[in-house]
Amino acid sequence: MKQFSNIYVLMFSSIMVIIVATLLSFVSMKLKPRQIKNEEIEQMKNILASVNIECDTKDAEEKFNMYINESYVINIHGDTLEDIEVFSVNMKKELAKIQKINALKDKLVEKKKSPLSKFMSGIFNFRETDKSATESEILKIEKIRQLPVYICKKGERNYFIFSLRGKGLWGPIWGYLSLEGDFNTVYGTYFGHETETPGLGAVISTAKFQSQFQGKKLFTNLKFVSVNVVKGGTEPGDLHGVDAISGSTVTSAGVEKMLYDCLYGYIEFINKQSVDYE
Repeated sequence: MKQFSNIYVLMFSSIMVIIVATLLSFVSMKLKPRQIKNEEIEQMKNILASVNIECDTKDAEEKFNMYINESYVINIHGDTLEDIEVFSVNMKKELAKIQKINALKDKLVEKKKSPLSKFMSGIFNFRETDKSATESEILKIEKIRQLPVYICKKGERNYFIFSLRGKGLWGPIWGYLSLEGDFNTVYGTYFGHETETPGLGAVISTAKFQSQFQGKKLFTNLKFVSVNVVKGGTEPGDLHGVDAISGSTVTSAGVEKMLYDCLYGYIEFINKQSVDYE
């Protein structure tokens, strides 16, 4: 039996690794456009679901182009970002921005509660200003937030669709929420998840859970309230609450937090547009 030297075996193995890696890279590059397209089709299906339009993979793009007559990206001040395409917005990164902002706000609250801060305030009339390092960092992150907006036209009515991203019990949750032309009344929702528990947290993706949101209000007396997911059930006539999922407190709370945190970013946009679309 022929014996091969260690150098020969090492060279042969290295060459094979390079060849296989090159082939995998080539296949990945060839398949990437198709993968991106499939992801966009899935987004289109979910966006349409939030305005109660049923479709499948085959007709999603056709119906999306039929009903979604405008889409763009805005910043937290409600201004359109002309150079950004809606499907290019990475909602995972946007969630990371929200989490960072919330952590910094919590830091500010704790700082104001601290005994030293109270002492300084009492002795020197000390107070934090907008130029504080923490507040400046919050403003810096808010400035680069990207918020997708989709406008759906059904008949003579326009519906405005906003993107959502949050955290469930075991992994990410996401979705879309559509508003009627008064920019206050929820028209429809879609929620999805990656790894929530079947029969428990995974219920957020069912029509039974999502249908509760229709007709709920985001504002009371011009104040943003959002929609609460209420453990133990809501009272009759509650315009801001839906029933939580029994046995799934963490996922229910995750949906509530996702709605508040994500929709909060659209407030300035709503304030600017509601006059035109009432």
